[in-house]
Amino acid sequence: MVVVGGGYAGVMAANRLTQRDDVAVTLINPRPNFVHRIRLHQLVGGTGDAVVGYRDILADRVALVVDTASRIDAAGRTVALVNGATVGYDYLIYAVGSGSADPSVPGAAEYAHNMASLEEAQRLRSVLDTTPPMATVTVVGAGATGIEVAAELAAEGRTVTLVCGNVLHPYLHPRIRRKFAKRLARLGVSIIDGPGARVTAVRRDAVLLADGRALPSTVTIWTAGFSVPDLAARSGFTTDAAGRLLTDETLTSVDDDHIVAAGDSAAPSNLPLRMSCQAANPLGAHAADTVLSRIAGRQPATIAIGFFGQCVSLGHGAATVQLASRNDIAKGFAVGGFLGAKIKRSSFPGLIEHLSHEAHQPGSFTWKFRDDTRHQRLQAPAAR
Repeated sequence: MVVVGGGYAGVMAANRLTQRDDVAVTLINPRPNFVHRIRLHQLVGGTGDAVVGYRDILADRVALVVDTASRIDAAGRTVALVNGATVGYDYLIYAVGSGSADPSVPGAAEYAHNMASLEEAQRLRSVLDTTPPMATVTVVGAGATGIEVAAELAAEGRTVTLVCGNVLHPYLHPRIRRKFAKRLARLGVSIIDGPGARVTAVRRDAVLLADGRALPSTVTIWTAGFSVPDLAARSGFTTDAAGRLLTDETLTSVDDDHIVAAGDSAAPSNLPLRMSCQAANPLGAHAADTVLSRIAGRQPATIAIGFFGQCVSLGHGAATVQLASRNDIAKGFAVGGFLGAKIKRSSFPGLIEHLSHEAHQPGSFTWKFRDDTRHQRLQAPAAR
């Protein structure tokens, strides 16, 4: 068995596959260490690390190959690597994750800094280390990542402007959005929102908006959107419009029942789950279960993975949990204060503990949040 991608979903899947003693598992990943992505804002802020050794979370029976997959040959059941080698497989789990979206805004690629990967976050941290503390930092994109890095830097005493494009974190319930705005304002973050807040260009020292404003910016951070690697498309597989591998409800590729997808790069029934670590672990577990079912000659189960909300850091020791329905619609309720901060803090070691526990007791991971409405939503015209 081969797992391509060593993020949350890939590691969970690789560990879970070791339930069978007769299965050999190889994990292919470009880096020798695991990137704890939900801590990248802390790495950028200089308050935490985001790297974990694979041997702390990976089952001993999983062979780690540090390289990048360049192409998947379904006919030959091999994966070509950048170094020229090939790895054969009987079943493959596609878990290549996501990264920074390529901005189409003029000047963004030249003058803005991404932070969706470890290397991007490290480079940004180096830039900030040589930037005067009172220099203006502009964060473009006000989703969870943008809010977290803006709050982290503001709590460190930086002068931060957060450009929303339209509204602050569209996922949030309006009532909870107002709470986020108040917390960010208390930290000193200047929030730029409204119809004219769309970024039209990035310069070396400024961010230009649709309404004609030019915001001074010594360091511009781009967090607007994510993209997935094009490995599936390059390999000739059917993908959704964003490039995620198109699968059925068991996470099996619509092109090949020996290929199963998990995590941010999976598009089950063209109705993918929100890109998140919250979905990645159960998707990784389900992908492994699908493969194990096929090996055993059983019909794989369909996904019913639900959400509980979204937990967002708001500076040192502060966080708010936006509660949601299991089909991921934000409610007008949130958990903040001491309890919200405790929940967020516990998520950092908690995710690692889930992976480590699965490494030592494969098959032990369970996910209690189930979306029982998914079948009905798949029947709706908008989902087709």
